[in-house]
Amino acid sequence: MIQHPAFPVEPWAVRETALDLDKLAQTESVFALANGHLGLRGNLDEGEPFGLPGTYLGGFYEVRPLPYAEAGYGYPEDGQTVVNVTNGKLIRLNVQDEPFDVRYGELTSHERVLDLRAGVLRRTAEWVSPTKHRVRVSSTRMVSFSQRAVAAILYEVEPIGEGFPVVLQSALVANESLPVSDRDPRAAAALASPLLSQYSGARDAQAVLVHCTQVSALTMAAAMDHVIEGPPGTETTIECFEDVARVTITADLEPGAPRRGIKFLAYGWSAERSVPALRDQVAAGLAGARHAGWEGLLAEQRAYLDRFWERSDIELEGDAEIQQAIRFGLFHTLQAGARGEQRAIAAKGLTGPGYDGHTFWDTESFVLPVLTYSAPHATADALRWRHQTLDRARDRARTLGLKGAAFPWRTIDGQECSGYWPAGTAAFHINADIAEAVRRYQAATDDQDFEHQVGVELLVETARLWRSLGHHDASGRFRIDGVTGPDEYSAIADNNVYTNLMAQRNLRAAADAVERHPGRAAELGVDDEEAASWRDAAKAVLIPYDEALGVHPQAESFTQHQMWDFDATQPDQYPLLLHFPYFDLYRKQVVKQADLVLALYVCGDAFSSEEKARDFEYYERLTVRDSSLSACSQAVVAAEVGHLELAYDYFAEAARMDLDDLEHNTRDGIHIASVAGTCIAAIAGFGGLREFNGELSFMPWLPGALTRLRFHARFRQRRLMVEVTHQNATYSLRAGSPLPITHHGERATVTTEKPLVLPIPSPPTREAPSQPRGRAPSRRRPPTSSSS
Repeated sequence: MIQHPAFPVEPWAVRETALDLDKLAQTESVFALANGHLGLRGNLDEGEPFGLPGTYLGGFYEVRPLPYAEAGYGYPEDGQTVVNVTNGKLIRLNVQDEPFDVRYGELTSHERVLDLRAGVLRRTAEWVSPTKHRVRVSSTRMVSFSQRAVAAILYEVEPIGEGFPVVLQSALVANESLPVSDRDPRAAAALASPLLSQYSGARDAQAVLVHCTQVSALTMAAAMDHVIEGPPGTETTIECFEDVARVTITADLEPGAPRRGIKFLAYGWSAERSVPALRDQVAAGLAGARHAGWEGLLAEQRAYLDRFWERSDIELEGDAEIQQAIRFGLFHTLQAGARGEQRAIAAKGLTGPGYDGHTFWDTESFVLPVLTYSAPHATADALRWRHQTLDRARDRARTLGLKGAAFPWRTIDGQECSGYWPAGTAAFHINADIAEAVRRYQAATDDQDFEHQVGVELLVETARLWRSLGHHDASGRFRIDGVTGPDEYSAIADNNVYTNLMAQRNLRAAADAVERHPGRAAELGVDDEEAASWRDAAKAVLIPYDEALGVHPQAESFTQHQMWDFDATQPDQYPLLLHFPYFDLYRKQVVKQADLVLALYVCGDAFSSEEKARDFEYYERLTVRDSSLSACSQAVVAAEVGHLELAYDYFAEAARMDLDDLEHNTRDGIHIASVAGTCIAAIAGFGGLREFNGELSFMPWLPGALTRLRFHARFRQRRLMVEVTHQNATYSLRAGSPLPITHHGERATVTTEKPLVLPIPSPPTREAPSQPRGRAPSRRRPPTSSSS
């Protein structure tokens, strides 16, 4: 775990007060900066030591073969891996011929601060060289939200005690050496020297490197420029090679006179643009950055984040650690998609290479719900990217003998990259997850242009998939057989409840959409008969139920499977996928992550309150949480059925996933879906927010330790603020027309005239459910200090 005294609790920052080289890879992820287009891992300015170097561009990848012991029809032939592109973060310092390297000499102090309001990473270090020269080094790094292509670094050097000459080397470096990946399938496949030089050039303090990938044939450009403030006699030179461009600055510094330099960076890539066009593109990015200047970029960044926090902040009283973690999560969720602009949002965002930089169902199911109510433009862009990949999804459906579109389980550009079909292609629920994201966004924004241009077609093609994938049996029930739900320890099952309910919502949403847009429906070849077949299938969808146990089986016959022997499973055998064959997992009652329980939340209108309580208790005994996606979903449902302290424990686990490195793989990047899921756990769990059929309902309850929760939601040109205490919920409409809501089953209307204050009834009292041996969440004991 990362957890140690170097991470004090603060409401608006993540601060490291001592450098721990053993935790360097994890903190590089925690301190990563990104905007959806460009991502910089929190590597040290001087580049070494490092845990895992990383600079990423959203959607930029290389192709690699997918080896199979035995090939099969329809297996994807190629995989895709995110590329560590040209590193522009590097600024190396030499003090009297000694390189500034924290492994040598004496590092007397070191601090890094991720400022969540300013959107920058600050670093301050004091170091004594092996030749006893003392120096103070500080840097401030940003990836701009306002200027998508731009990053910038302010670097300052100050002698302490006596003056001496220094040499600064600011570089662009392509094809960095990367550490070898381990055997964990969740880790990335390392690529050696993936970039081929296409152009290199330099003049004054500017340099540009242009490279392309060998197989995917994508071209990227990186450029740097500098503003150098030095004493008289400061000298600057520049040199440029295929994979390296370097500006060298030599100066004599005196104590009490810190000298600073500003480094501007610009990045761009394209599958279509020429080398000259990309070179000019990044040159224009640099010009925009220099025009704004360092102070201007800082002001733009703060203004952007001020607007974001005003409409999106989640405030908690009673647990300062969780307050810090939830803002950390919101910040990284924003960084993952704010300026992606029709590129995929990867499972690790642009913070690391985990999962090869692929996007999964996590994006639509966990990240986009948060962005829909806080930064809806980012949701629209992510769904427009899905729309751009429709032709590939149609091709994939045809390969599988299906109609409509079959979206990939994991991908960067829309091509299926999952080489293991039981937990890849068979997880057809991703198509309904995408459709639900469309439906949710439309319900929240009423964006008619989006629905006409993008939404209808996504809903139609996914509905066609379900209609061809399922069938009506002899009894008229609509079955969807041989699929895998969210639980990857139960594959190729019949009538997975989550999948069937989501398909049902997809089919109904498509039928409703073509009714609203008959012209668009005609363009897509949808007639009345086809739309009616969707409604018929939705009405007849089979939802299995075990009458003897009084619960819903996760999939048909699941509750008849043998129970996993949890008592014989040792703590070091988790995650199970790394220690047991899938064959054994698939035929037992053991759940990797919330599946049926996720359906209780997302499709909550399909279950009664008592069904939810019984189902939740049953699946608590089986769920081992070998996925970072599970705790947040379990928190939501635990809160709804009245297990508030258990919900609090799960909430804390999701919130601290990366700050405490609970999965031991934060080195590969932030778990974006989990940190977004923390926000869902707060708003949908303790805030009780649900949206069904275009209407908002709330059923708030707080655990004992939390005394206040406040959050915001943007819904159909309205801005709503909700504040929850143990006694009351206060609904304040900040802008927009009157908003009808439901509060604990009672209808009410919120207006801008005055806040609506409603009492909160007592939650139901239930016996605490049990978990598999050794897999209960840690009991949450909040620190005594409070947030401010």
